[in-house]
Amino acid sequence: MFLLGYDIGSSSVKASLVNVGTGKSVSSAFFPKTEANIIAVRPGWAEQDPESWWEYLKCSTQAVLEESGVHPAEIKAIGVSYQMHGLVCVDKDQKVLRPAIIWCDSRAVPYGQKAVEVLGEEKCLSHLLNAPGNFTASKLAWVKENEPAVYERIHKIMLPGDYIAMRLSGEICTTVSGLSEGIFWDFKENRMAGFLVDYYGFDPSLIADIKPVFSEQGTVSAIAARELGLKEGTPVTYRAGDQPNNALSLNVFNPGEIASTAGTSGVVYGVNGEVNYDPQSRVNTFAHVNHTIEQTRLGVLLCINGTGILNSWVKKNIAPEGISYNEMNVLASKAPVGSSGISILPFGNGAERMLNNKETGCNIYGVDFNTHGKHHIIRAAQEGIVFSFKYGIDIMEQMGIPVKKIHAGHANMFLSPIFRDTLAGVTGAVIELYNTDGSVGAAKGAGIGAGIYKDNQEAFATLDKLDVIEPNLTQAQAYADAYDKWKQCIGKVV
Repeated sequence: MFLLGYDIGSSSVKASLVNVGTGKSVSSAFFPKTEANIIAVRPGWAEQDPESWWEYLKCSTQAVLEESGVHPAEIKAIGVSYQMHGLVCVDKDQKVLRPAIIWCDSRAVPYGQKAVEVLGEEKCLSHLLNAPGNFTASKLAWVKENEPAVYERIHKIMLPGDYIAMRLSGEICTTVSGLSEGIFWDFKENRMAGFLVDYYGFDPSLIADIKPVFSEQGTVSAIAARELGLKEGTPVTYRAGDQPNNALSLNVFNPGEIASTAGTSGVVYGVNGEVNYDPQSRVNTFAHVNHTIEQTRLGVLLCINGTGILNSWVKKNIAPEGISYNEMNVLASKAPVGSSGISILPFGNGAERMLNNKETGCNIYGVDFNTHGKHHIIRAAQEGIVFSFKYGIDIMEQMGIPVKKIHAGHANMFLSPIFRDTLAGVTGAVIELYNTDGSVGAAKGAGIGAGIYKDNQEAFATLDKLDVIEPNLTQAQAYADAYDKWKQCIGKVV
């Protein structure tokens, strides 16, 4: 018995087949092999053709079926993870009316800002837990004003994952988690955000029917079965945005648990057990995969643009030429905790929402030409990245999230012992490193939704835990002092 998971990204579409019994992936494939095309007609715009996602999904599906030799009848459920905040518009015949406006498109920012000005910041944050910003609702407002002929033909709007589920099953539906990421959900009233829909002048019928994240959301149609080589009637039983799904993939479901990634940019995603928001809107809050009216589970999302990209910059421009990242870590370990007084703010990759959307640039403080060497700067860069994570975690703790455990994939910055030890030391949290990815998580989510797994503990019982990093209590004060010094430096630029 097998489960099929899809991860619909903006750079590729990945499919994984997971054996229910072992919990292991038997085959994975992604397409295209080069990064998928993003249409940028104007600066700040980013669109993709939803049909291209479907074509990549077909290629990925065929590849995993061929490689694994699994018979389609053995696949018992399908799960979908997808790039968040996008807008797909279809007519009554389920035909796409225009290219999808994807997550990194910024054209709708003025529409979200005006909504906050008119409706009031307190109203938006207390009901939506976010400012309307550049999310799906604001993108639809842009279409309504700038492409009225398109808007008039819209039958339903969808997120990218809703579109893929529609192509699989022929049914159009969404989830509370999905509506919340589009800023269409009112957490105070526990229903669609009617006041925002009314403000923008949307017809409420444009919003798809709501189904639970873990539930049957349609079955593979005869048309899709022929195109994909799957069995007609196979149920689609899970869908979630990529960040909630990443947390699910790492078995992060409960308050106080954190899912984190640290590649070019960094993400800290914490689960909150109470309805709350940051008054300064420095983080985003969405319904987590297991959120219900009876059980509050909110995903608080912090994205930091300047993280691993700083480490990469240091490797290219400061570290000895030809050095590997592992060798860089060894060199950095020769410097003490706190890098002998050097503090680096890693914010050199654009404006940071965590810093109230200020673009401070990267700043280096405390360099002494007589005592500091490359090893101090390399370590200070990694510590600065960690301290930016801690700064965001402090915001989460102010919102009522007790950070006890951090789950992460064994990849990117989490491969560095200095990064891991500093993060554990400065937060006091245990770090657990796992071998997993989004498409495997989506497959296991489908297993939960289909009732094949009774709960997440059974679904992720076989999750590969590769390492556990405990906080070093003997150096706790040194980490705290270095972080305090770093925060003093932040105070100079924000």
